[in-house]
Amino acid sequence: MLVLMTSLLETELVSVERVKEYSVIDTEAEWIKPDNRPPDDWPNTGGVVIEEFDLRYREGLPLVLRQINCDIKPGEKIGVVGRTGAGKSSLTLALFRILERAGGRILIDGIDIASIGLQDLRSRLTIIPQEPVLFCGSIRFNLDPFNKHSDDELWTVMEVSHLKSFVSGLNDGLQHKITEGGENLSVGQRQLLCLARALLRDSKVLVLDEATAAVDLETDDLIQQTIRREFADRTVFTIAHRLNTIMDYDRILVLDNGVIFEFDTPEKLLKQESLFMKMAKAANLA
Repeated sequence: MLVLMTSLLETELVSVERVKEYSVIDTEAEWIKPDNRPPDDWPNTGGVVIEEFDLRYREGLPLVLRQINCDIKPGEKIGVVGRTGAGKSSLTLALFRILERAGGRILIDGIDIASIGLQDLRSRLTIIPQEPVLFCGSIRFNLDPFNKHSDDELWTVMEVSHLKSFVSGLNDGLQHKITEGGENLSVGQRQLLCLARALLRDSKVLVLDEATAAVDLETDDLIQQTIRREFADRTVFTIAHRLNTIMDYDRILVLDNGVIFEFDTPEKLLKQESLFMKMAKAANLA
């Protein structure tokens, strides 16, 4: 009995440990800075400038991004590639300020993203993550949780994202209930819903974090077609899982060990003995 009670006590004390941990954890920056809010139409072009940017996961750890310098023009399509651990996802975390900078700055349409509140920043950018995020509720709630759009607008994005036939075939249509995490939908349907959500937000900067890594080639092709057509005038960052999805992009950003190893058009990179050329050969694309 003594051993049993000791084991139970040790197990229950984990909750005390968690409370202590959360009580001392660093909080995020201000949600809204009333004295420094961006214009209502920001970002209105989607130009992104990264200057001398450094990033680490927490104080005391080595830098995962070092001296990142690049100038992305409004509407450019940028493919971000690199081997595992090169810093691709870290760049995404920096854009949304999930991690705060260790040095340098990121400017979007001339505004330093570190100078504004997190709500103003994250609500103006759009991301389609690798793992589609859905909530328990209706399809309409998952697309438009704040009821900012009409049903006609929702059906329009449904058609564009190749989901209209599926949703219209459901008994409840837009009110069809989605279970926790979208368990009653296929992975491809979940990812297409995330695409529809991104279309509805209509922001000038879109980030695709290996958004098609978990879907079949047919769904991948549908998503890529929609992105090229509907986001033609948007700035798009794509962390590429399949190199063929970014071969027609404006420029390719090759990261290696946290630094920019190469940054040029796919055509120029494929004409030289570049790291991108080696990756393309490995994927049978060159």
